[in-house]
Amino acid sequence: MSGQKKRPNNMQKVTQRQRNFGMWFTLLVIVIFLVFGSRFFYIAFSKNVSGHNLTEEARKLYLSTNEIKAKRGSIYDNAGQAIVEDTKRYSIYIVLSKVKNANGLQDNKKEQAAVILNKYLGISKESLLAYFNTPMAYQVEVGNKGKNISLSTKSSIELEMKKNNIHGIHFTSFADRLYPNGTFASHLIGVTSKSKDGTLYGTMGLEAVFNNILSGKNGVNKEALDARGIKLNNIKEKSVKAKNGSDIYTTLDSRTQLYLESLLTQAQNTYHPKVINAILMNAKTGAIIAASQRPTFNPQTKDGISDQWKNTLLEDTYEPGSVMKILTMAAAIDSGNYNASAYYKSGTMKVGTQQVTDWVPSGWGYLTYRQGFIRSSNVGMAKLEEKMGAKLWEKYIKKFGLLKSTNSGLSNNESSGSIEFKYPIEQANTAFGQGINVTPFQVVQAISAVANDGVMVKPYLIKKIVDSTTGKVLKTGKKTVVGKPISAQSAKQVREMMREVVTSKEGTGQSYKISGYDIGVKTGTAQIASSSGGYLTGDTNYVFSVAGMAPLNNPKYILYITMKQPQTFAGKEATQMLAGIFNPLMKRILDRSKDESQTATTVKLTNMVGENPSIMRKKLTQSGLIVTTIGNGTKIVKQSIAANKTVLLGQRIILLTNKNQTLPDLKGWSRADVLKLQQLTKLKINLKGSGYVASQNVKAGSALNKINQLEVILK
Repeated sequence: MSGQKKRPNNMQKVTQRQRNFGMWFTLLVIVIFLVFGSRFFYIAFSKNVSGHNLTEEARKLYLSTNEIKAKRGSIYDNAGQAIVEDTKRYSIYIVLSKVKNANGLQDNKKEQAAVILNKYLGISKESLLAYFNTPMAYQVEVGNKGKNISLSTKSSIELEMKKNNIHGIHFTSFADRLYPNGTFASHLIGVTSKSKDGTLYGTMGLEAVFNNILSGKNGVNKEALDARGIKLNNIKEKSVKAKNGSDIYTTLDSRTQLYLESLLTQAQNTYHPKVINAILMNAKTGAIIAASQRPTFNPQTKDGISDQWKNTLLEDTYEPGSVMKILTMAAAIDSGNYNASAYYKSGTMKVGTQQVTDWVPSGWGYLTYRQGFIRSSNVGMAKLEEKMGAKLWEKYIKKFGLLKSTNSGLSNNESSGSIEFKYPIEQANTAFGQGINVTPFQVVQAISAVANDGVMVKPYLIKKIVDSTTGKVLKTGKKTVVGKPISAQSAKQVREMMREVVTSKEGTGQSYKISGYDIGVKTGTAQIASSSGGYLTGDTNYVFSVAGMAPLNNPKYILYITMKQPQTFAGKEATQMLAGIFNPLMKRILDRSKDESQTATTVKLTNMVGENPSIMRKKLTQSGLIVTTIGNGTKIVKQSIAANKTVLLGQRIILLTNKNQTLPDLKGWSRADVLKLQQLTKLKINLKGSGYVASQNVKAGSALNKINQLEVILK
C-alpha cells in the first residue's frame, strides 16, 4: 500500500480552477481596458465618433439661432413721399393665473380686463370671460378680433392695463404693410399677403412684380448658450446681417393721383359703369403721372379685393372705337394717302357684300376727310384705309405698337391685344376701332407719337430703385423711344384736327373745352362684342372714351379715359360724363405746370428735433409748406416727415412739441396726413370713408392724453 501515489483532493482542483479563471479574467480586463483606452485616446485627439465631429456636435448643442427678418422696401411717389411702407401689427394673448402666478391675469382682475378689451377689440365681455376661465390652460388667444391689431390700439390697451395694475396681457408682433393713402393706384402699386411663417409677399402690382427686390434677405443671429442660457464666450459663432429690401420710387404725383381717385369715385357712384380706366402721362417722357381704374380696392383694409378684378389698364383688352381714328388719320397723312381737297359721301359705304355705316346713318352729305375726322365719320376712315390698302395699314398698326405688349414690366400678365383682319370688312372696321383689341397702355403709347412730333415713347412708372441701406441707385427709369411711326409734320396736322374736334361747332368733343388752354381730343364710342356673336345692343352697352393732349402746340400731357357700360347716364351725354373727369384733372395739372414754371416745386427738410417750433413754423411756411404744430412747448420732439426727405410745396408737416399737446382741427386733411398724425401721437384713430376730412368726433383743442378714440369721417 505504501508504494501507491497520492491523488489530489477536490479542494486542490477547485483552487487550480480559480487561479486559471482569475488569470483569464485579468487578461480579459486588460484587453478591454486597452481597447477602450485606445478608443478614448483616439476620440480625445481626433474628436470624431462614427464620422461625427464631437466639437461640432457640442457646438450645435449649445447654439442658439434666431432669424433676423429683413425689412421690406418702401414704395414712394415722385417727390419721395411714402405710398407704401413697412409697419407692425399685433396679436394679443393672455397668460392665465394658475397657482398665484404674479405675471398672469389675476382672478380679481378678469372682469376689469374684459371691460377694457371689449372697448378696444369689440369682443363681448361674456366671450372674453369664457376665454379667461378656460380650464387647464396656461395661456389663451381671443379669436380673430384679437389679431391684426394696430400699434395705436395695442398702446391704448397696454396703457389702461398698466393704470389698473392688470397683468398677463401680452402681444406678439408681425410685419405688415401701411398704405397711408388707401385707394391709390391700387392695381398698379399692388398688395401683399402673408405666408405661414408671417413673411410678406406681393400678390399684385409692383408688390408682386418686384417682390424679390422689395423683400430683401433675412439674416441669422447665432450665439452659444449653456443650459442656464448664459452666453459661452469660448465658442465663436458668425452671424449674418439681414439685407433689407430695396426702395422703389415711382413717377406718380400724389396730389394728382388722389384727385384722380376722387373724380373716379364720384363718376362710379353717379353712373355705375362696369369699368373705368384713366391714365395721365407725360407726353415727352412717358412717365405715368396718375393712373387708376374702377372697380378698385383699398389695400390697407383689403375692402373691395376680388380675384376677378384684374388690372384693366394692362391686362384687359377692348375695342377702342373712334379714338383709333387718330392713328388712321396719322397713317393716311404720313403715307401720302390723305388729300385735304378731296370729298367723300358720308352715311354708308359698301365693302364687298357688307357695309360700313356712320353713327348718323343718313350721314352729313359730302365731307372732306378733315371734316369726317371732326364729326367722327366711320365711312371717312374706312375710305382712307381703302386708299392705303390693307397691307400698308396693317404695317402702320404695328408701327404704332399695337398687337404687342408695351413690355411695361408692371404686370406679369400684360396683354398683347388681337385683331380680325382677314376680310375686307374686317380691315375697314379696324380703321374706326372695331375688330381690334387694345389695352389703355397701348393707346397712350401709340398717341404719344402724335403728341411728341412723331416720336413714340414707352409708358413707365418706375423712377428709380434704391438700395435702402447704402442709398445707391440700382436702376433708373427714363424716357424710352420705341419708334417713330410718323413724321413731325404728320403729327402736327393730326393735332390741328384734334383741336377742331373741341372748337368746331360740328366737333364731337365740345364738352372738353377748358378756358385758358388749348386742348385737342378725339372721342370714342365703341361697340362691345357679344359672347354669342355680333355686338351688344342698347344705349349703355358701349365703351365710351376720350383721348386728349395739351397744350396743343407742344403737348406735355396725354390723358386717356374709358368708361364701359354705365348703368345710367344721369341726364347727361356720354361726352359730358367723361368731361367730368377729364376737364378738372387736365385743368389742375396745366395750372400746376404753369405755376411750377415760375417757382421751385419742392423743399428738402432738415432735422428739426430740439429746435424752437415758432421759428421752424415760420421757415417752413415761407418755404410753401403747410405746418401744424401740436402743443405749446419750446422744443420740437418729433416731426411727421423725416429729415433729408424732399416734399412738394403745399404738403403738410406736423411738428410735435414737448408740452400741452392738443388735438388740431383736422377738417380738410388728407387720409395720409391723418395717418401721419396717428403715427406721431399714437392716437387710436378710426378712419371712415375716402377723400378728405369732413368731421371729427373729438373737439379740436382737446388734450391728446385724454382722448380714448378719435373717429374721423372722410368725404
